[in-house]
Amino acid sequence: MASFLQQNQERFLTELLDWLRIPSVSADPKFHGDVLRAAEYLKARFLEVGLENVELCPTAGNPIVYGEKIIDPALPTVLVYGHYDVQPADPYELWDSPPFEPVIKDEKIYARGACDDKGQVYMHVKALEMMNQDGGLPCNIKVMIEGEEEIGSNNLGIFVRANKEKLKADVILISDTGMLANDEPSIEVGLRGLSYHEVEVTGPNRDLHSGLYGGAVANPINVLCKMITSLHDENNHITIPEFYNNVAVLTDEERAELNRVPHSDDEFKKSIGLPDTYGEQGYTTVERIGIRPTLDVNGIWGGYTGEGAKTVIASKAYAKISMRLVPNQTSEEITQLFQQHFERIAPSGVTVKVKPHHGGEPVVTPTDSVAYKAAADAMETTFGKRPIPTRGGGSIPIVAMFKSELGLDTVLLGFGLDSDAIHSPNEHYGVFNFLKGIETIPHFYRNYAAAVKG
Repeated sequence: MASFLQQNQERFLTELLDWLRIPSVSADPKFHGDVLRAAEYLKARFLEVGLENVELCPTAGNPIVYGEKIIDPALPTVLVYGHYDVQPADPYELWDSPPFEPVIKDEKIYARGACDDKGQVYMHVKALEMMNQDGGLPCNIKVMIEGEEEIGSNNLGIFVRANKEKLKADVILISDTGMLANDEPSIEVGLRGLSYHEVEVTGPNRDLHSGLYGGAVANPINVLCKMITSLHDENNHITIPEFYNNVAVLTDEERAELNRVPHSDDEFKKSIGLPDTYGEQGYTTVERIGIRPTLDVNGIWGGYTGEGAKTVIASKAYAKISMRLVPNQTSEEITQLFQQHFERIAPSGVTVKVKPHHGGEPVVTPTDSVAYKAAADAMETTFGKRPIPTRGGGSIPIVAMFKSELGLDTVLLGFGLDSDAIHSPNEHYGVFNFLKGIETIPHFYRNYAAAVKG
């Protein structure tokens, strides 16, 4: 198996780079044709590695690429999930190389989607090819890769509910997460949920001359900034009433266990060029990221932003605001609380609209399951060190949906690093990580099949 990987690694990388050249940006309609091309590319690779019943499953949005290999109905079945759509690459000028012209430098693959999630999806494709060259599959495999994860997976739940028999399995396997370091393997066992909104503040019925009207009308941009500032207190505690009502509180022992994760605030600050850490008072950096809810402005705009000066009071101001949620919060509850609060704190001189976008639920996955042990053993085999269970700060909303709709737990076997700049300019993915994933995934299947078989 190792020799096959070594002999074919250049081809595997070349194929991945070809896929990364396709700008499958789901958020921007101008890339719709490219999204479909990326799905077709993956479908062809599924067929090449021996998956059967391969198809592009239509949805109201982008298609889902599906394939399966059922070798024996009596054996356990693993359902692999991932996504082929990517984040917008803007601002392009901050990339050191064009985002859809992938390059490998310093043993890293630079491109939008290199880590999130094309690179990690492609590990599974090549792991299947490698297993077929080394005695075949030890269990049944189904693979479902969607094209709308970066815009909320709005159609995935509909597809899952309509195809429960097709997707029947024993466990979900996802590689859309990360690990602590290349010499410190880890497996995420918790993810935060999400509540995402766009807000609009409207003042006068048109843009106004700031000399003729300034001081006599509410400036929507000023108002929006004040409203956003009021969402945190001096301790960086979120001020929305009832926001923390259902937050799961960890015991001192649980917090101590969480903070055993190797972490250096100095290295953390250095990696992102900050003079100090920042966040909710009374919690460590590890806790702020993993077990505490947050509220962040993801974008803000309004008025004149071109070259030179234009003395104007804008008619409208906008912001995109997201909240990361923790057990036992729900996206429905927090969406309602945020909308009511933001409308309530608006001054009388403006009107406010809150448009909820997508959301998702927080999850904690078991560490005592057969599947988790199979993944931990697989990582120990290839890394030479037992992986550490960690809580991730990001969100994969469909993990909770898989549990509620299919009754299945998920193993988050990711190989990315925090330094991979996902969602940012110069996203990259280590060649080591890509190849190590291909090497590790077959061990998971073998471990899991052997444990279930007993």
